[in-house]
Amino acid sequence: MRFFFALILCLLATAAVAADEPAAEPIEQHPFSVHDMLAMDRLGDPQVSPDGKWVAYQVSTPDVEANRSMTDIWVTSVDGKTTKRLTSHKAADYNPRWCMNGTIYFLSTRGGCAQVWNIDPNGGEATQVTELKLSIGSMEIVPEMRSFLLTMEVYPGLGIQGTIDKDKEIEADPTTGMVYDELMFRHWDTWEDGKRSHLFLLKGGSDKPVDLMPDLDADVPTRPWGGMEEVAVSPDGSEVVFTAKILPGSEPAWSTDYDLYAVKTDGSGEIRCITEANEAWDTEPVFTPDGKTLCYLAMDRPNFEADRYHIEMMDWATGESTRIDFGYEGLGLSPHGLKFAGNGKTIYATAGYLGQRSIFKIDVKSGKATIVQTMGRNSSLNLLKGSLLFGHQSLKSPTELFTIKTSGKGLKQITDFNGDKLAATLMGEPEQFTFSGWNDEKVYAYVVKPYDWTEEKAAAGQKWPVTFLVHGGPQGSFGNDFHYRWNPQAYVGAGFTTVAVDFHGSTGYGQEFTDAISEHWGDRPLEDLEKGLAAALENYSWMDGDRVVASGASYGAYMINWMHGQPFGKNFRAFVSHDGNLDERMAYYDTEELWFPEWEHGGTPWAEGSGYGTHNPADYVQNWHVPTLVVHGALDYRVVDTQGLSTFTALRRQGVPARLLYYPDENHWVLKPQNSIQWHNEVMGWLTKWID
Repeated sequence: MRFFFALILCLLATAAVAADEPAAEPIEQHPFSVHDMLAMDRLGDPQVSPDGKWVAYQVSTPDVEANRSMTDIWVTSVDGKTTKRLTSHKAADYNPRWCMNGTIYFLSTRGGCAQVWNIDPNGGEATQVTELKLSIGSMEIVPEMRSFLLTMEVYPGLGIQGTIDKDKEIEADPTTGMVYDELMFRHWDTWEDGKRSHLFLLKGGSDKPVDLMPDLDADVPTRPWGGMEEVAVSPDGSEVVFTAKILPGSEPAWSTDYDLYAVKTDGSGEIRCITEANEAWDTEPVFTPDGKTLCYLAMDRPNFEADRYHIEMMDWATGESTRIDFGYEGLGLSPHGLKFAGNGKTIYATAGYLGQRSIFKIDVKSGKATIVQTMGRNSSLNLLKGSLLFGHQSLKSPTELFTIKTSGKGLKQITDFNGDKLAATLMGEPEQFTFSGWNDEKVYAYVVKPYDWTEEKAAAGQKWPVTFLVHGGPQGSFGNDFHYRWNPQAYVGAGFTTVAVDFHGSTGYGQEFTDAISEHWGDRPLEDLEKGLAAALENYSWMDGDRVVASGASYGAYMINWMHGQPFGKNFRAFVSHDGNLDERMAYYDTEELWFPEWEHGGTPWAEGSGYGTHNPADYVQNWHVPTLVVHGALDYRVVDTQGLSTFTALRRQGVPARLLYYPDENHWVLKPQNSIQWHNEVMGWLTKWID
């Protein structure tokens, strides 16, 4: 594993360097910090042109002074030789989509609300295409119908003008009380206002979009994480398939029954549910190139958001399905971003795999999977002739665009937005290791070495303090990717080495490994964390076991609060607890997605045998003694702010040194650039304060 990781770093470092270029002047380097993180250009949404020669994508860069991000459209030739910036407006330009004539449509907020614009990559100014009365959320092109597929927020049954009229009535009403009869009355970071994101078809030359789901009380894409990967148009352009959760009353709060629905693109006929038999999650529809089969992802277990996805192949004429259970080397994995080869015999997909998000190709007939690209976090697959184009990031680099042959050979970097910025920073070398965790099963972890680590310093006995990072989810991973909020390199830049364990419950190690955490939040993962830290301190003698701090968010902060009350907590000098639960019983009544705690703790709190009190941090507060920084956002409705406030109250009531960092304008994450700087300064300042 270490050899392959070193090999890929070597490949990435040399991919875009020409052999005959003169040696560059030495760069004065500095330790990586939040300021470097915010300076990085963030590439996304790559789209290959119809002729396969170019890729369009959006590039966002945080504007710290304006406290927002600037987003524009760029294009690069797929051979990497030419890169051009197409837009440079102070408004946001994003969501690029190619027209068959070689021009690019995109969404822009230039007029105050998002509308469709068009630009010729060969030269010329952008021109506005739509002037609709509502802002457009997302856009796709339906070339077979010379139409746009758009999403806009409307009140079900009222249409565009009815929505505008109702908004005016609400604005004129002097009362401010909000009335609700059902769950979910708020979700993620917003209160429900009755509007829903609906799909519209807008034919070229028309100014009257057709609502394809006019009366449905449902969102497309689904909130808060869904995108247009949840929507597919049949190759002949006659039907649209989309993911939605359409359930009565309050049931959406405790159900994961997302289904696929089909509707005629002209808006005629009835909307039909095509996955009604499955009460678990169905999503990411994709038609085969010949249009005869609808491929999609499906879970098996209702009300479990972290179940394994398998692939369903539905005959579009008969509705009969065949199943493909995707796995590799004995591990059942969850694929995403399905792309079909032109002959329909091969599917390309990404999946979490042993601390990476790798690229696989799957033979449709046999279901056999082979790996194309292993290392790093790979995403946004696009098909080229005999190769793939995709986004790639790692612990040492944010996303850049790469190509690779479908055989897995010929990895090539074609963009280099951040190379010079990275070269100016001192970063730590990542290394993956394994150890025997709970049940003597193999557990994976990452160490990121200090930026100034050398074999000579280590041999001379120099030791570095350790930040122990605990990931959230809990069905997540601290893998080989470049994080903009929990980046190990930021801790390394502050003088630490980092250790991050993918404990039982993490994804990418098979579904049994993921399932192991359910109803076991505080025992099995804690055993992995204890053994993982012990293994790291034993294997890397230059780590200072007397100067260890720990930091975590979401489930990671729950775990900080939990292990604080356990004997393991005595190993740490300081904690950071960001948006974590203190009391699992009360957290159930506070949150919005009830399916999550009901699955994880075995039912409702009042159900006999449920486990809300089994591993509850609030019951061990009397053991707390470690100085703790508590962070919370007021707009976090998943883990509500009273949990963080209660954590701080418990600390100070016991006389434990503590600090509260509270954001009235942030949700589960800290997103605004200036707030991000403050967060990093507070976190690094707190941790370094207690290691001296």
